[in-house]
Amino acid sequence: MLQHQAEVVARTRGRGLHDVTSDVVAAVTDSGVRSGLCTVFISHTSASLTIQENADPSARRDLERFIERLVPEGDPHFTHTAEGPDDMPSHIKTALTGSDLLLPVSGGRLAVGTWQGVYLCEHRDHGGPRSLVVTLFGE
Repeated sequence: MLQHQAEVVARTRGRGLHDVTSDVVAAVTDSGVRSGLCTVFISHTSASLTIQENADPSARRDLERFIERLVPEGDPHFTHTAEGPDDMPSHIKTALTGSDLLLPVSGGRLAVGTWQGVYLCEHRDHGGPRSLVVTLFGE
């Protein structure tokens, strides 16, 4: 069984969905794993990961707008505001969308659907560098 681990640092441009598919694909290629599993983990509590359509940007915009409506800034019930008004909403959005993904590898390639991409969801206005741990295991 082969195992491989890589750290990817993704630099976000602020709030929104940022395509990190090519970074994950590069880690898969470098691993030598032909058939197995790829885990992607983001080591932050105010950014998350998701699989989303990568063909039509309106799908990403709709998802971003929905999440903003679901967890708006300025909720008077939030007490954790030390880092600004986007602080607690970003933690809730991360809890809702998740910190990890499990993806299949087949034929040495990431086996996602034709219209699927791997996205880092930046929930802060000013995100900065975000660390992803990509771990592969298989044959």
